[in-house]
Amino acid sequence: MTAWDEDTSGAGDAGVLEAEATTADPLAAAQSELVFRCPAELMGRIPSPIPAARGLPDWLRTMPAEAFSALVDGVDDTLKRCPPFVDAMSEGFLIPLVSDLHVRDGAFTWDADWPEERSLPYPRAPIGLHDPAQTTGTPFHDPDAFTVKLHNLWTLEAPRGWSVLFTHPVNREDLPFRTLTGLVDCDRYRDGFIHFPAVWRDMGFTGTLPAGTPIAQAFPIRRDRLAHVIAPMSPAQTQAARDLAVEMGRERGVYRKRFRR
Repeated sequence: MTAWDEDTSGAGDAGVLEAEATTADPLAAAQSELVFRCPAELMGRIPSPIPAARGLPDWLRTMPAEAFSALVDGVDDTLKRCPPFVDAMSEGFLIPLVSDLHVRDGAFTWDADWPEERSLPYPRAPIGLHDPAQTTGTPFHDPDAFTVKLHNLWTLEAPRGWSVLFTHPVNREDLPFRTLTGLVDCDRYRDGFIHFPAVWRDMGFTGTLPAGTPIAQAFPIRRDRLAHVIAPMSPAQTQAARDLAVEMGRERGVYRKRFRR
């Protein structure tokens, strides 16, 4: 991501815009909103970030809610009925691929109908390459695989005291890449683009990733520090846990009905 992986090579098409954290605050985001901004000439020409709940994949919508299980020798619920699974996919915002990306025989091409004149320097491609050496020492280092940079042309301003966790779109193992995870203090770093390093996992992938395909999921996080406490259950807490386990074993949907917000 730009904030930890800054390219200082200049303003060429493959470059990454650097921006200093601003000290003046005339356009600071309201305390209850994130503000996404793109270069004025790209407004309406590139897909916008969307709430993740509006970008759930087709496979989640079409998968069955129940399936036969050989383990229980009967019908059992699928992940479609697991609120934590679905809620994680629905939380935060999805950052989109800025243009169609065509992949064939290991080569990338793209369609980007953008104006020639640019109001500031930014990449004119949806994707770039990382030096594989940058992942040396990590579990996902593979000198024979692609490590790519997925370009994002939206800046993000968070309210004061908030950071944003960027990660691979949750549970999206259908995508041929895996975006790496990073945390950016977007209340201060709000004038620079944040691009996303990713490991291209599916070397045999052929096809088109359409503009708007999610390349990262963004979760706003308040920077308040929480203390953590380690303690044994009290007798009352033990009884409450026992009662809940019995109830959940006897009845479906207890979490959804009683605890889900």
